[in-house]
Amino acid sequence: MAETERPEEAARLWRDAALRAGKLRSDLGQLELGSREESGPQAEPEPKSALQQQQQQQEQEQQPPSPLETLNLSGRGLEELPEGLCAAVGSSLSVLSMRRNRLARLPSAAALGHLARLAELDLSHNRLRSLRDDGPALALLRGLHKLSLSHNQLGAGGDGALPEALGELRQLEELDLSFNRLSRLPGEALARLQQLRALDVDHNQLPAFPPALLALGSLEELDCSGNRHLRALPEGIAALRRLKILWLSGTGLAALPEGLCQLGALESLMLDGNHLRGLPAGFGGLQRLKMLNLSSNLLADFPAAVLALPGLEELYLSRNQLTLLPAGLCQLGQLRTLWLDNNRIRYLPDSIVQLHHLEELVLQGNQIAILPEGFGQLNRISLWKIKDNPLIQPPYEVCMKGIPYIAAYQQELAHSQPALKPRLKLVLMGLKNAGKTLLRKCLVEDEDEGQGHGELSFAAACKDAGRARAKGCFMQTLRDLPPQPLSPKAQPHRRPIVEQPEASTMPASTLKCSHLGCISSEQWDMLFYPSPKAAGQTQVGCFAAQRQDDAPLAPSPKINGEAHLRYYPPLRPIRPPAPYAAGLPGSSKGIEVTDWTADVERGLTFIVYELAGDPSYDVIQPFFLSPGALYVLVVNLSTYVPQCFYPSVGHFLHWLGAKVPHAVVCMVGTHADLCAEREVEEKCLDIHRQISRQEKCDYEGLQSLAQQVDEALGQDFDLRCSSPHVAFYGVSDKNLRRKKAQFQYLLNHRPQILSPVLPISCWDCCQVRRLREKLLSVAEHRDIFPNLHRVLPRSWQVLEELHFQPQAQQLWLSWWDSARLGLQAGLTEDRLQSALSYLHESGKLLYFEEHLTLREYVFHNLPRLIDILNVFCQRDATVLLQKLLGNVHVDELKATQLHHYVEGFLLHGLLPAHVIRLLLKPHIQSREDLQLILELLEKMGLCYCVNKPKSKPLNGATAWYKFPCYVKNEMPHAEAWINGSNLGGQSFVAEQLQIEYSFPFIFPPGLFARYSVQINSHVVQRSDGKYQIYAYRGKVPVVVSYRPAKGTQQPDTLSIASHASLPNIWTAWQAITPLVEELNVLLQEWPGLYYTVHVLCSKCLKRGSPHPHTFPGELLSQPRPEGVTEIICPKNGNERVNVALVYPPTPTVISPCSNIFGNVQPRDDYWWDLDNTAWEIKINGSSLKTLGGFNCFVSTETRALLTDGDALGLRTLWTRIVHLFGPIGECKIVLGVVTVQLQLKDISAEKALLVTRFPQRKKFIILWL
Repeated sequence: MAETERPEEAARLWRDAALRAGKLRSDLGQLELGSREESGPQAEPEPKSALQQQQQQQEQEQQPPSPLETLNLSGRGLEELPEGLCAAVGSSLSVLSMRRNRLARLPSAAALGHLARLAELDLSHNRLRSLRDDGPALALLRGLHKLSLSHNQLGAGGDGALPEALGELRQLEELDLSFNRLSRLPGEALARLQQLRALDVDHNQLPAFPPALLALGSLEELDCSGNRHLRALPEGIAALRRLKILWLSGTGLAALPEGLCQLGALESLMLDGNHLRGLPAGFGGLQRLKMLNLSSNLLADFPAAVLALPGLEELYLSRNQLTLLPAGLCQLGQLRTLWLDNNRIRYLPDSIVQLHHLEELVLQGNQIAILPEGFGQLNRISLWKIKDNPLIQPPYEVCMKGIPYIAAYQQELAHSQPALKPRLKLVLMGLKNAGKTLLRKCLVEDEDEGQGHGELSFAAACKDAGRARAKGCFMQTLRDLPPQPLSPKAQPHRRPIVEQPEASTMPASTLKCSHLGCISSEQWDMLFYPSPKAAGQTQVGCFAAQRQDDAPLAPSPKINGEAHLRYYPPLRPIRPPAPYAAGLPGSSKGIEVTDWTADVERGLTFIVYELAGDPSYDVIQPFFLSPGALYVLVVNLSTYVPQCFYPSVGHFLHWLGAKVPHAVVCMVGTHADLCAEREVEEKCLDIHRQISRQEKCDYEGLQSLAQQVDEALGQDFDLRCSSPHVAFYGVSDKNLRRKKAQFQYLLNHRPQILSPVLPISCWDCCQVRRLREKLLSVAEHRDIFPNLHRVLPRSWQVLEELHFQPQAQQLWLSWWDSARLGLQAGLTEDRLQSALSYLHESGKLLYFEEHLTLREYVFHNLPRLIDILNVFCQRDATVLLQKLLGNVHVDELKATQLHHYVEGFLLHGLLPAHVIRLLLKPHIQSREDLQLILELLEKMGLCYCVNKPKSKPLNGATAWYKFPCYVKNEMPHAEAWINGSNLGGQSFVAEQLQIEYSFPFIFPPGLFARYSVQINSHVVQRSDGKYQIYAYRGKVPVVVSYRPAKGTQQPDTLSIASHASLPNIWTAWQAITPLVEELNVLLQEWPGLYYTVHVLCSKCLKRGSPHPHTFPGELLSQPRPEGVTEIICPKNGNERVNVALVYPPTPTVISPCSNIFGNVQPRDDYWWDLDNTAWEIKINGSSLKTLGGFNCFVSTETRALLTDGDALGLRTLWTRIVHLFGPIGECKIVLGVVTVQLQLKDISAEKALLVTRFPQRKKFIILWL
């Protein structure tokens, strides 16, 4: 700028701008020329009449312009500060911000000489490398009170990076030198800054605590965090007697000096991320301390000195090694925040209920089984985290609902007689025809066959089948069986994840819980007692030959395609035979549920779920996988070959581990009677070894990725932003810590695989009895299944029993019918909610309290619901036609029509409502039954209504429903824009925006079909294929694509894409953001699933690159970098990608935030009275345009109830949301006599949770926008 303009012209231009600003902002005296990201446009002024405008203009002309005090030049790409500008505005300027520019050195002495009154100077986020030659210029700013030089490169200039002239700034009160890689500070210069109150030297490379800091007697705030080599504090730190805030996070401290305990004015002390094992004896002398952070240290015992701090309000002890909390914890009576997550705490002291001021309590990741009596009294707690604890009482399902539900449970337990009724969920899973059905029938048989005629008949059938087997009636040779293709994840030539040392033979004892199980060897010996052969002590035949190189027979999938994987010699590819079950008396017809009273004396009762191995049921089977169940993975030993390990075993372990982390799995090999003894031994040992390798491979791969995150955290954020070639380019420390926590969770919650494989023949009563006893011994183990020993209120048990008595044959109950049953059980209406919520979470019934329609009903008859679900997973046209025709006489024309309906259903997934009713007979008896079932199926993500308008009924037209899991055509009807050309054939010039989700381990079966249903409310004009969806968001096209892995080194991917011209790219972001958030919500149902998110390079996509560059998906949740307009694509260094094609306009929510208001739904708005007598209104699509002229939603009924003052408040609120970049704390707007307090809780591209309080009305408006 200085090179193209003469100083006189520059001075005139800047002075004119200043004068205009003075007229517009005579009360503020500020001139903001920063970027939109830095300052943001202000709210639009209210429209004024012509008379008011004329009066204001006259007043402004009469008033002399006020002098300019503040000048904001942030994010303008400046390389120097023009001297003419300083001459024009410098006489009155007190605040100058030049952050996020391209300054390589301080402004010249000639320019700074005009800024004699300057009090604040911000030069952060520039390119300053050394100030050794800028001492004279810096010394001119003698009146400076605040100087920020953070996020530069001052350390790159050597030891003399900071000049001694810094000490001439005697009036300096705040100095920020953070993130500069400084290895030393100018000691003499700093010692002369006796007015300094705040000093930030965090995230530098200081080798020791600078002694010069001890001379700063006025210092109140000191931040030395991130200097990892600091390692110790001097005893002389006691000289800083005025110090109030001290940050020492991540400084490598192993101990604290006694001098620290003499800082009597200290109020906040951050010591997280160090190596502390204890606190000094005199630590209790810090009587003014209000906040103490000791997270991520090595504390094995609760520091007793903390109890001597009665004024402590915040205490953080996360990620330590604590096992006990002292009873004296109640001495911290002012405590408001207590974080104890990721320790080893087994129980809480009873005194914790005396912390009446507690507002935040974080206990997740411990070993807590029981909460103290009266815990529900802590009703001020707003932040509550308790997951990943083996909770027994209250039950885990109750605790996860929050403190009010815990209080209701404890009150109910106090009012009613406790009832102990152990009941465990047992799930049989495996390939089709693995023998699950016969195994289930054998297990539920009583040992004494003479107790019932039904048992005699079944036993007789077994014996008859056994005789037939002996005669060879059911034998089938392997060469006669049809071939079965290998899964891509199971093909030979698969390689493990990361470089490993040479694998070694692992005995059976090393896999008690699959690498990281929680069962000790002593506990295991009590549960299982394998024979020497089963334990793998003998190696015979071809299996011994395979041990020469100890290569895995079917290695597990990789973590990501970019890893350099080690080669394992494959076996000769053999197509595995299709599994079969010979002579089974009855086969599975989908998902079947059976009650099993395993032991009357011990009161052990099981609910046995048998999951079909048919892929047709993939979309519904995940609903039946839940924590706290015992899973039996069944393998047909007669047809098992090593090459089919992954489809037979490995796939199910990945699937279960993704849905239920830390699941308990028992391996059972069926049809052992069809194999020779040596064959059984070899196959069981092979399964055992390949499970071990798969788990080891997965674990080491996750460890490797976690280490990469640790290495990235060890780098400065500026270094990660320096080049797109750097790993985790641009990802913030916060997102990296979140990613590290995700890896830690996956590593700590590996499946608990009980070894060895248990071979069984269902025709051998002794083997069946042995398996039954083993399952009972596992179920009774308190360390494995603590929930089985929980105590429930008697009234809750009675309520469960009442729901299954005379009305058990009904398909559903109304909420009022359920409430009447609650009264019979002794539950009033307010206590019924907690009981129904628990029964829903524990899988006893379905009650969707958050759904506007379904919450009026209770679905208590789960067997009938499962029968209904099984109908929609049936792909046999003959069976479906039989259900439709039944025993009713149908003329030929109608039969032909029904035949066409079935063909359309099996090909396109389409069915009209009246045909669905015919299919569901006799379960559906009325139109209300049908509507409720369809609502339930849509809620579960199985189907959606194709022709239902968004805001009004169909008016008698036939409703058609689409089941995406039945769509067979590979591609939908392609639109012209998909192929990159318009209707005229000309090239469509647009920027492509594509978000890609990558699934290296497993893509959850049925996920794409469910996601297809979930996004239906967001799109129009959709066209579905088996793996793709073309649709529109408004007028913006979107395409959702699923791409299965084609090779062993490629993951499954799901992408969401759109396009628009660069100036309108915000419309593409607006189109795909809600689809991204819907997918994030759906993936929350798979807590053990590892996946990655990437933003694909738009330039690579336009170039047609088969492997476009991927930017980290974490950038989606970060604001756009200030001062950056383009990013270099590493795949082609000459191409630059506009930042708007990588970062959304406003950060999106990658991990959906928890709903702090319980059951409020994103598409509803509520009015809440303070006394909880709430009424609600459903959004119907009308907008706030008539109120404020902005695009946010509010229902017509709500708008009719808003007064003028309310409307003005909502308009002002929305204006601030649209125009401000960054969170709003609190603000007040005076509307007449009504004071409206606004607090922004969350921002995302499509919805924001806003809480608006009207004190005079004593009401809240909660708007989801």
